[in-house]
Amino acid sequence: MVLEPSGLTMYTLKEILEKTAKNELTVEEAEKLLRLLAIAEVEGMAKIDSNREHRKGIPEIILAENKTAKDVVEITLRMLSENGRVIVSRCRPDQVQALQNAVPTGATCHVNEKAKMVVVKKKNHSVKNTGGKIGILTAGTSDISVAEEAKVVAEEMGCQVYASYDLGVAGIHRVLQPIKDLILKDVDVIVVVAGREGALPSVVAGMVNVPVIAVPTSNSYGFGEKGVSTLMAMLQSCSLGLAVVNIDAGVAAGAVATLIANRAAKFRD
Repeated sequence: MVLEPSGLTMYTLKEILEKTAKNELTVEEAEKLLRLLAIAEVEGMAKIDSNREHRKGIPEIILAENKTAKDVVEITLRMLSENGRVIVSRCRPDQVQALQNAVPTGATCHVNEKAKMVVVKKKNHSVKNTGGKIGILTAGTSDISVAEEAKVVAEEMGCQVYASYDLGVAGIHRVLQPIKDLILKDVDVIVVVAGREGALPSVVAGMVNVPVIAVPTSNSYGFGEKGVSTLMAMLQSCSLGLAVVNIDAGVAAGAVATLIANRAAKFRD
């Protein structure tokens, strides 16, 4: 038992369950304590927020970038022991291979090569359909890897995702039917991924009545290379209802879209 600076008494998970069973804590109090609980440490190397999904609706996602394959495996297995599912992003081939080799009995390993993401699940873990609906569009095929990051996050958080790719403004007629389809499906939010001049999100935002999340990609060169001009163009958009995340931030876009869609679905139900 620990007394926080705020005066709130913190308990272990076992103590919370025991006190709730004895009616010493209300369900609401127990839920609040569970949301504050669970920072785990892996041998002084990484602090794992294993309770993030319960607390804020988005799980902690392991960023594999700049980590050794051994460290990624170690962190993943520790998280898997405390959760039913682990999501790993920005994986190199050697990290993917190490994860596949290390998956314990009773767990599965799904690799999304386009997104460079790995999802490890216990076999008894299932994703509950929340009713949230998300549309994902890309300007070009080179933007698909970032879009797939958003798609993995959204689907793992229970959303239905409708994706259409290669719809850039160089052939603006291509985007009209996919937008009509998303309107008919009554999606809650649309993620639009684009590079170069970053025009597609502005076009989409001007045609729909739901939030649009723009994701600039680093697929540009010359003046304003590596997505800088794309980001600036999206931030300067005159279409209202458009928000922008960082360059190549597919995971961030998927997380924001999921929070919007799942919140909308909750009150729709």
